Amino acid sequence: MMYYTRFDTLFCEVILAGNEKGLSHLHLNTPEGKRRFEISKAWMLNHDFFADSITQIRAYFSGKRLKFNVTVNPQGTDFQKRVWRALSEIPYGELRTYKDIAKAIGNENAARAVGMANSKNPVPLIIPCHRVIGANGNLTGFAHGLAIKEKLINLEQGGFTDCI
Repeated sequence: MMYYTRFDTLFCEVILAGNEKGLSHLHLNTPEGKRRFEISKAWMLNHDFFADSITQIRAYFSGKRLKFNVTVNPQGTDFQKRVWRALSEIPYGELRTYKDIAKAIGNENAARAVGMANSKNPVPLIIPCHRVIGANGNLTGFAHGLAIKEKLINLEQGGFTDCI
């Protein structure tokens, strides 16, 4: 059985979906995001199922949580999962380039493929794809919009008051 919930934060509405195997979707519902998220009619609304995840996400958004302790179960290709594992190793407040991630997975020529895998990350924040920037230091693509990516980076780099 898949469950879902939705809740508001200072940043945006967040939609969570998952089951006993873990969180499979975390959607940041922003006005500029290009990713749309559909809640299946077969899923059951269950706010209590996600209570711990909600608490952790709220603490993160308030600047009080640096790491998540949430079981995730993202669905993707083997390559995507390798990229997502590498993303999970980026420390809070630090940034990496797509090429850095490509090197981390053992294929420094795969920066473009890393970018595609990064864009398919179904559980942002927990798997911190927002911490990846272009080689020139510019913010590049984020499925939920560059404005929230910038806010997340500012939050993590100590600029919480600039985030709201």
